[in-house]
Amino acid sequence: MRNDLELLLRLQVIDYDLGELERSKDYLPDMMENLTREIKDAKEKLADTTGRLEEARVAQKNLELELKTRETELQKYQQQMMSIKTNKEYDALVAQIDSLKAQISDGEDKLILTIELIDRLSEENKTLEEKHQQVEENNRKQLHILQEKIDSIGDKVTDKYNSRKEVVSSITKPVFSNYERVRKGRGGRAVVAVKKNACSSCFKALTPRKIQEIKRGEKVLTCDYCGCLLYWDNEESA
Repeated sequence: MRNDLELLLRLQVIDYDLGELERSKDYLPDMMENLTREIKDAKEKLADTTGRLEEARVAQKNLELELKTRETELQKYQQQMMSIKTNKEYDALVAQIDSLKAQISDGEDKLILTIELIDRLSEENKTLEEKHQQVEENNRKQLHILQEKIDSIGDKVTDKYNSRKEVVSSITKPVFSNYERVRKGRGGRAVVAVKKNACSSCFKALTPRKIQEIKRGEKVLTCDYCGCLLYWDNEESA
């Protein structure tokens, strides 16, 4: 029976590995999706800032053109001041000049704000571009590694199932049936060590008689409380 316990412990490791491989089928694609989303988000943020920066630069050019046009008109009207002959013409020309000066002042204010916006967006764009490159490079590497893991899962599962069949074939059928019942019922470890004279699964104390039987290893014994198969480990049981 001691051989059965050794085989059960090997089987339990294989079953744990199989469980991890099955779970990886779910979480690895989720991890890849998150990495891909990070790349997309970084790219979209960079594109948004780049677009706003280009719009601001176009606005700057338009404002500069408008200001140049207004300043040319202002110079023309100011020159006309030298040739006016009536108060009515004078008042009309002054009104036009004042209007142009107000437009020029407003345009200059807008131009200053636009230049400040361009400076801010340029810095933001530089930061986002560096972040995008970093995220793209790091995440692509991770995606490649994760894809390799996904591609290898099938072969690993096949290898583990082959190993499992080999181990199971060497375990006595009643012991294996008991192991399967406990494993499926508890959804976790079925074979556990005795720790401090208690079951290490439910932590219930074992009788001295049962502890001696477990130490002898003549048959596979189970915990009376949780049903786990018990074994004696000199290091863990101390």
